[in-house]
Amino acid sequence: MGQLHVDEALVSALVADQLPAYADRPVRLLAQTGTVNAIARIGDDLAARFPLQPGEPALVRAGLEREADAARRLVGRLRVPVPAPVALGEPGRGYPLAWSTQTWLPGRDATTTDPGASDAFARDLADLVADLRAVPTRGRTFVVERRTNRGGTIADHDAWVRTCLTRSEGLLDVPALRRLWGRLRDLPRGDEPDLTTHGDLIGGNVLVTGSGTGARLGGLLDVGGTGPADPALDLVGAWHLLEDGPREVFRAALGVGEAPWRRGVAWAFEQAIGLVWYYRTTNPVMSQQGRRTLERVLRAYGDSG
Repeated sequence: MGQLHVDEALVSALVADQLPAYADRPVRLLAQTGTVNAIARIGDDLAARFPLQPGEPALVRAGLEREADAARRLVGRLRVPVPAPVALGEPGRGYPLAWSTQTWLPGRDATTTDPGASDAFARDLADLVADLRAVPTRGRTFVVERRTNRGGTIADHDAWVRTCLTRSEGLLDVPALRRLWGRLRDLPRGDEPDLTTHGDLIGGNVLVTGSGTGARLGGLLDVGGTGPADPALDLVGAWHLLEDGPREVFRAALGVGEAPWRRGVAWAFEQAIGLVWYYRTTNPVMSQQGRRTLERVLRAYGDSG
C-alpha cells in the first residue's frame, strides 16, 4: 500500500556511502513480515531498519531519534536485551527518509516461532512487562508523551473500531464482535497512574528462543513507542502471544486484577480488529495474527464470557 522500495543493492550503497567502516560486510535483506520497516542484516552483529511508509522526512527522523533514545533508557533495565542504537543514516540513492542501524539480536520473532504453549515464555513475558513498568516515567504522562493515541482512553477508539467492524463483514463473526465491543468500549480507567509500556507487544516485536513448550523470550524489538500509558496496554501480549493455559500463568505472575485485565482485553481487541481486513491481501501474516487474537478474545469474553 504505497510502500517505499528497499532492496539489498540500495542498502549496500547507503552503508558504503554513510558507514564506510562497515562497507565490506555482506548485506542480507530479511523476509518481510511487518509493515513498518524493511530490515537488513549487515554482517553478523548489525541490522539496518528502513521505514517503509512514505512520510514527512523531519517527522520520520524525529521518530527514529525517539526510538534510539528509548533504547538507551531501556538498556540494563530489562531482563531481555533490546537492540542498541549504532548510527542514524540519512536519505540517499533515491531513498527519501532517515534510517537506523542497531545491534543484531539472535532469535526468531513470534510470527515464525509460536511461543503460545510455553509457560516459561509466559513468565518471561510477565517479567518483561514488570520491568517496563518499573522504568521511571520522569513525571511524563500519556497525553504529552505518546505519539499515538493507543493507551489513553478506550472509548476514544470507538469510531475506528466501528469502521473496522463494518469492513470485516464476511471475514469475522461481526455480530458477536459488536456485542463484545459494546461491553469493552466504556470500561473505566480508574485512578491508576500511567506507567512505562512498550505499547505494541505483538508477534513481530518479540524474539523467541527454543520452541514449543520450551520456548523462552529472547529479546524485545521496536521500542520507539515505549512511554507512559495505561498499564493495561501491555496486557495485549497475553492475547496476541499466549494460549489459554500460559495466559493464566502470565496473569498470575503479574497479579492482574479483573478491571485492568478487561482493559487489556479491550486494547487487544482494538489493536487486532484492524489487522484482519486491512492486511488481508497485502500481509496475510499480520491478518492472521489479528484473526487469532480476536478468536481468543471471543472464546474468553464473548456472549458467555
